[in-house]
Amino acid sequence: MTDTSPADQIRAAAEKLRALATAAAKDSGSPDWIATRHFPDQPDATFTTLWTDSHTVLMRGGGRHRAPYVHAPVGDYIAAMGPTAGLAIAAWLDSAAEDAEQIGADPHALAVARQLLGEESGRA
Repeated sequence: MTDTSPADQIRAAAEKLRALATAAAKDSGSPDWIATRHFPDQPDATFTTLWTDSHTVLMRGGGRHRAPYVHAPVGDYIAAMGPTAGLAIAAWLDSAAEDAEQIGADPHALAVARQLLGEESGRA
């Protein structure tokens, strides 16, 4: 295994994430996904529907003796953006927030923050 620079690792991760996101958006028909919680007035309810902004349901199937499924590009993207990636992105945003106070906001960090907060529908 060859050693790669931090910049090369970051570029490779960005390339991988971009490819996964593009494939998932193409497969689902939309880059904008929504999770709707069922029974929002019941705090212990864990039922949600995952769908696109054009109302395409992303989770299919399920039932007795049959697990629900998503198409492979959607599942690959969901797996890539699991909790470990989410925690790493949160740490990056914490660092970017400190930088924003000292040297100004990174426009990409701000775009990610606005996406996560539901304040912007365009992509960074």
